[in-house]
Amino acid sequence: MSKIKIAVQKSGRLNQDSLKLLKDCGISIDNGKDQLKASASNFPMEVLYLRNGDIPQYLRDGVVDIAIIGENVLIEKGTDIITAEKLGFSKCRVSLAVPKDVEYNSIQDLDGKRIATSYPNTVIEYFKKFNITPDIHIINGSVEIAPNIGLADAICDIVSSGSTLFKNNLKEVEKMLTSEAVLAVSPNISSENQEILNKLQFRIQAVLKGRKSKYVLMNAPNEKVDKIISLLPGMRSPTVLPLAEEGWSSIHTVIEKNSFWEVIDELKENGAEGLLVVPIEKMVL
Repeated sequence: MSKIKIAVQKSGRLNQDSLKLLKDCGISIDNGKDQLKASASNFPMEVLYLRNGDIPQYLRDGVVDIAIIGENVLIEKGTDIITAEKLGFSKCRVSLAVPKDVEYNSIQDLDGKRIATSYPNTVIEYFKKFNITPDIHIINGSVEIAPNIGLADAICDIVSSGSTLFKNNLKEVEKMLTSEAVLAVSPNISSENQEILNKLQFRIQAVLKGRKSKYVLMNAPNEKVDKIISLLPGMRSPTVLPLAEEGWSSIHTVIEKNSFWEVIDELKENGAEGLLVVPIEKMVL
């Protein structure tokens, strides 16, 4: 039986988040310590643990069929590779930063300056918009130290919280792009493995919809039910069930978790009581 080969980052947060997604999709990976390859016991899948920067070439060559990878890496090294799904985790941005004591007014201030980065193609493409040719110093590793040791005037690197920049006396001056984990697909994937990918994507979409949604239950007097339903930004039609207490109903619905707090005050003002918010593990539509 054919097995789909998926590349996952060898270590770090993206590795952990990727394996959690597969686990939430019901896929059990037989993982051993320091293994570079592992198989799923209940799904036709083989997992390869690779360096993030090497994954685009493995996809291009068809060594792996799919990968969970940072969008920023594809922008830098794999613009020809298809993104099948945005996964909503490992979010970051690729930014330019300069020393805190340097006055910065616009991107033109970096014309002719030395930029240390692991993302040369991203920098070149960004600077093209402003007709600037950067003096790039390619560094694979701790880019943040470059201005402190006189190697560069500015850096381009991924930023999550900004704490690393702060520790190295740098300030973020340009947000070049935002990134998150994506499911990328090899241009050489076989038709059999495309079918397996379709099944995997179905599971992934169910998990992601569940993560974005909450199951909400509330009680309300019957004369307020129509008004409360009109306020709910959820699925097609909520479920309304009579309560044992005459004149009252229970309303059940699904709401995007970020929308709930926008309407909670209105729901309460219009008679909703006993609101319960419950996480959803998976949601199949």
